[in-house]
Amino acid sequence: AALREGYERFDPRAYLRNNYLPPRADFSSEEFVVPWKLRCLAETFASGEQWPGKPPAALQRAPTIYQLLSACDHFEEIVATDYLAVNREELGRWARGEPGTFDWSPFIRHVCKIEGRGEPWQEKERRLRGRLRRILPIDVHRPDPLGAPLCPPADALLSAFCLEAVSPDRDAFARALAHVGSLLRPGGHALLLGALGESFYLA
Repeated sequence: AALREGYERFDPRAYLRNNYLPPRADFSSEEFVVPWKLRCLAETFASGEQWPGKPPAALQRAPTIYQLLSACDHFEEIVATDYLAVNREELGRWARGEPGTFDWSPFIRHVCKIEGRGEPWQEKERRLRGRLRRILPIDVHRPDPLGAPLCPPADALLSAFCLEAVSPDRDAFARALAHVGSLLRPGGHALLLGALGESFYLA
């Protein structure tokens, strides 16, 4: 309950300013977490896996799009989810290209550089906006996290620093993982990027 109440006061724009602008958003070295995350995701999606193209479900705990930049080349539709309405609204504004939303261009440029195909970053941005078609409410602590089955079931599930940030202990994390696993088709893929063993999370 306390964790839920804390997230109800979440300010998405303050979070983005604090975590996705310099000095935290430092692309100068792979020693920093931002380029490390982007490379992990790019290499995973370029690993030779034959993704069938069914929509992946992305679990969000903030209105970020960096984790979707490499995925959008492999799926015709992306379903993003978030517990908070303010985060879903912020994501929706970005997807619609509304003015005043967070500038993700440094992240998009860096992913294009990692992928090495010479693609203009504006093209990747356009592709992701076009494929991010559903932004749904979710509660990973419910057995039916979306309130209804995902149709069609997702071929891939991507969680980047989400489940551990909203789970007070290891047991809650395991239950949440089982709940969101119900969104996958049989034989689907779960991609988890995060940090375990933390005693607190400061947004």
